[in-house]
Amino acid sequence: MDNRVSYPTLLRQWGRLGLLGFGGPPAHIAMLRKLCVLDHPWMTSEEFEHAVATTGLLPGPASTQLAIYCAWRLRGAIGALIGALCFIVPGLVLILVLSAAFFAAHPSHFLVGAALGAGAVVPAIAFATALSMLRPSYDLVVSHQGRRVRWAFYLAIGVATAIAAAQLVVVALVACGLGEIVSRRSSNPSMGLVALGSAKVAALGGLGALAWVALKVGALSYGGGFVIIPLMQHDVVSVYHWMSGVQFLNVVALGQLTPGPVVLTVAAVGYAAHGLVGGLVATVVAFGPSLLFIIGGARHFEALRQNETAQAFLAGAAPCVIGAIGGAAIPLGLLLVHLWQLPILILGLLWLLWKKGASVYPLLAAALVGALLSPLLPL
Repeated sequence: MDNRVSYPTLLRQWGRLGLLGFGGPPAHIAMLRKLCVLDHPWMTSEEFEHAVATTGLLPGPASTQLAIYCAWRLRGAIGALIGALCFIVPGLVLILVLSAAFFAAHPSHFLVGAALGAGAVVPAIAFATALSMLRPSYDLVVSHQGRRVRWAFYLAIGVATAIAAAQLVVVALVACGLGEIVSRRSSNPSMGLVALGSAKVAALGGLGALAWVALKVGALSYGGGFVIIPLMQHDVVSVYHWMSGVQFLNVVALGQLTPGPVVLTVAAVGYAAHGLVGGLVATVVAFGPSLLFIIGGARHFEALRQNETAQAFLAGAAPCVIGAIGGAAIPLGLLLVHLWQLPILILGLLWLLWKKGASVYPLLAAALVGALLSPLLPL
């Protein structure tokens, strides 16, 4: 822990991350690496890479946990709290303002058109994100024939669950993680190919339902970022009816367009459900576990990173997450309601495959096209 770093420095540097952190986890990791390793001698390159690997083992938004952990390294628990607030609050304020405008009784025709345009790119982002994650995940098991078979099985479970039973995504990824643990400890690897049962949580209502949805995002999910889509879509649209499918697609786009964590989409969901109070409650519940994981467990990260059980769980859960993200592209694509959104989807996908990411640019371009077309089209 480096107590030479002042609190004003933390406020300034992590506030900058929160204001300029567009582009999702890859951009956030690159910005943190530049800040903590290249620009300042706060962490060695090896320490930073270990931090990336360890936060990837934790449930919840990994890049947010990395930002909090780096701040914890500098000034302990108070530093972690400062880092969390600075990284999350700027995007939170912006997404709540946009949600207020979008969910107003009579939203601007211009704004609705922009949201429909940006929303058309979201299925392409989900598919491209999953595609970019395939190779690194597969490379971890490529030398072991049995693990390759299980990796493909876990991937297929994720795809099928996202398409056919999105409400069971958490069950699926936990089951795949536990299945891999069993496989590595058993002389019969087939024991790891677990059968998934259905699971239902007791009916909740009001802020309790919202808190449960946010908790699944913040404490029961692996992979962060786009895994929130299959986790939330069923509950938000089909169970609690907080918004329509088209509106859900559009708020996912809002989460991509605003700086900071992509998981801030949960704030827009909270706003749609229960106004400003709902947006704040959803944010606290979704990000609270990340802060607690760091403050309570950061000193044990080295042991966690070397723990074989944790590594096995991630090896099973990770391909399931990738499959769920990629599979979510299909139900998201089916939410498109206007013919003019189809070429936007195709062009967005081509851009993402060409540029290997950079989702902000096609989102902004699509929003502009939608805004320009809105006066001419029935919305």
